[in-house]
Amino acid sequence: MAERLRHLVLVLGDQLDLDAAAFDGFDPAQDRVWMAEVAEESTHVWSSQPRTALFLAAMRHFAQALQAAGRPLDYHRLDDPATRPSLATQLRADLAALRAAGSGPQALVLTRPGDWRVLQALRAAAADAGLPLQLREDRHFFTTPQDFDAHARGRGAAGLRLEFFYRAQRQRFGVLMDDRGDDRRDDAGDRAADDVAGGGQAARAPLGGRWNFDAENRAAFGPDGPGFDLPQPPRFAPDATTRAVLALVRARFGQHPGRLDHFAWPLTRAQALQALDAFVRERLPLFGPYQDAIWPGEPWLYHAQLSAALNLKLLRPQEVVAAAEAAVRGGRVPLASGEGFIRQVLGWREYVRGLYWTRMPGYATLNALDARQPLPAWYWTGETDAACLRDALGQTLAHGYAHHIQRLMVTGLYALLLGVAPAQVHAWYLAVYVDAVEWVELPNTLGMGQYADGGLMASKPYIASGQYIHRQSPLCRGCRYRPDERSGPRACPFTTLYWDFLLRHAARFARHPRLAPQLRHLDRLDAAERTRIRARADAWRAAD
Repeated sequence: MAERLRHLVLVLGDQLDLDAAAFDGFDPAQDRVWMAEVAEESTHVWSSQPRTALFLAAMRHFAQALQAAGRPLDYHRLDDPATRPSLATQLRADLAALRAAGSGPQALVLTRPGDWRVLQALRAAAADAGLPLQLREDRHFFTTPQDFDAHARGRGAAGLRLEFFYRAQRQRFGVLMDDRGDDRRDDAGDRAADDVAGGGQAARAPLGGRWNFDAENRAAFGPDGPGFDLPQPPRFAPDATTRAVLALVRARFGQHPGRLDHFAWPLTRAQALQALDAFVRERLPLFGPYQDAIWPGEPWLYHAQLSAALNLKLLRPQEVVAAAEAAVRGGRVPLASGEGFIRQVLGWREYVRGLYWTRMPGYATLNALDARQPLPAWYWTGETDAACLRDALGQTLAHGYAHHIQRLMVTGLYALLLGVAPAQVHAWYLAVYVDAVEWVELPNTLGMGQYADGGLMASKPYIASGQYIHRQSPLCRGCRYRPDERSGPRACPFTTLYWDFLLRHAARFARHPRLAPQLRHLDRLDAAERTRIRARADAWRAAD
């Protein structure tokens, strides 16, 4: 009889780290690694070709790293006819085969997945097999869901804000803090500093005397754009392993959205470290002021493009934050740029994950604004005559990427103003972006982008007219629609729908401290203009 395994270590497609918690205590003589490429992960949403290719190629490169490290591996490839359609069905089949051979494991080991759905499926498979599932916390975060729950307890929606959480994390981990350790602080930081000090830790001042430089990080490019010296991020030509994956994806998922012509993402730990180094040296210095700017034909600008590597666990957030902070303290990066980037990693990334794991599964069903409009079909093709949407969607489909303002204030804003059902917006974002894993995508989409949680994540809906996009990009100049017109045949759809949103939700937000000032602008509209706005908005919904 074959010797029984001690642990079968389950590794998912977004857990590609040889030092992951699931490998703690790994013994090649007693344990094995299990990985599977399954169709369900590309079909439970209509996953784009770049997204599917990224996961499969990174998994195959990691399998090679496991074999080089001498760790026994059971690996199921999508192009093997015997591979089952889902992770749970494949695991059940493999456990049954091991049990029949007398070598079934004593336990399953798993680092916490990034998807609530996957965790439930694997728990059910383990229970069916009568095996314990050891769930280990993911060290690719500064905090745990339990940390977030402790932070959130008793605060209510008004106190559960990114800014308070972020400042507390800065204090806790000593990131961008004044080394003198005195208790000077800006007025806006009093509450966050007091929260930490109240826990028995001395309040410390933020580096530069301010916690947040967001107000300085909203510049647009001048009429000549970012210039010819704009540094381009490193692009990694597909090797034989990746080329085989690209061919497989074209053959198996050729009807899915997106294209693979420009596929050149970092897929290994070494490539991810190279990308991090290049970003900190070449683009982080100007990331801050231009992080909200849009320029046609320039998908990368000064952004990092590190989120996919972070979410695959090829990079650790601790090393990313440390690299940015070292550049600030070494005088190579302005504080405003370094702080703006670190806020995304230490603050926002941790915040949305905590919200996800403490609010699921109910969070996914929220629809506070009762939005029911279907997602326009052209979100999957980019075929629209609105220049900003065409640019953002075309870039998304070509690269599986768009930066945060394109996601929040172009594609997300249009869906919010149109009144698209949040579940459909969520499914689209999860499908099209290469960095999309549900723990980060769902709260960003439903909470930040669509206000579907009623203000739990964002204190107000992120709404704006076409004038916002006009300020941040030159795209309106060549568009058939006018951002300064709210009704009529040339009216920008964003502007029409912005005013329509205010009209539709005026009662709900009449006393909202941040939205009420915008609602007061409705007083300028006479009855005829209100009718014209509503008619034009209805026409947009009917056309979409």
